[in-house]
Amino acid sequence: MSYIDDPQTQKANLDYIRTSMDAPYLEKENELALARRWKEDGDERALHRLVSAYTRLAISMAMKFKHYGLPIGDLIQEGNIGLMEAAKRFDPDRELRFSTYASWWIRASIQDYILRNWSIVRTGSTSAQKSLFFNLRRLRARIEKQKESEGLNDNDRLKIAKELGVKPAEVEAMEGRLSGADQSLNATLGEDGEQDWQSLLADKAPTPEEIVTDMKDAQTRSRWLARALDDLNERERTIIRERHLGEEAVTLETLGEQLGISKERVRQIEKKAMEKMKHSIEDNTDTINDLPF
Repeated sequence: MSYIDDPQTQKANLDYIRTSMDAPYLEKENELALARRWKEDGDERALHRLVSAYTRLAISMAMKFKHYGLPIGDLIQEGNIGLMEAAKRFDPDRELRFSTYASWWIRASIQDYILRNWSIVRTGSTSAQKSLFFNLRRLRARIEKQKESEGLNDNDRLKIAKELGVKPAEVEAMEGRLSGADQSLNATLGEDGEQDWQSLLADKAPTPEEIVTDMKDAQTRSRWLARALDDLNERERTIIRERHLGEEAVTLETLGEQLGISKERVRQIEKKAMEKMKHSIEDNTDTINDLPF
């Protein structure tokens, strides 16, 4: 997959990159002082100077991921989001260089954006799968260079799987994902263009005949149930309705409190009522397989 910005966007990106690269570097003492002013005093001018000095990090990191085919401007902005998050979390008292700390946040933000937007199908959820997505090309190129031939065999995939902590099947699946791209279901097939991909998808929805049959079956079961309930006394009907016919089943203890009996007595009445209903239905039909209890 690839994405090419229009000329106006390309010019805007280049102007932004040039401006960011011209920002002066900060000495360690200076950046720590700015970080303290931002953290302790909420000085936004200090934050602006700190972030502006290291926007080049976001740009540099974004360039490393440009081969994933996403707009470079979007990658840079995602890197800037990571940069702002780093500034928010940075602790100047740890005496760590801000650039070192920010690099992790920038990379994480860009990688998360790529995983969310590279394909409409979710690419990976675990850290191992994410590592596979971002390292498979590099490892594949290294292996192909060593054996001086293209393509991976099962042993190659096993090596990659062990190195990244995933299953060989996941390596093979990701290899297929990276070699292709998302396709529209409306894309035509063949030279005549009279058929598209979605026309080949199986429709799992019920047919009109199945819908009508299900409706009739549901009506029949409702009649069975109503007739069986009529054979119960008032307390038995209450227990069956509360325990089986409501959106949420009422507990035996709650019903016992409502009826003034123990929960064990409620259980006994419920069991007896269920038996009476089954006998009632058996007397009125040949099968009870479709009854929902």
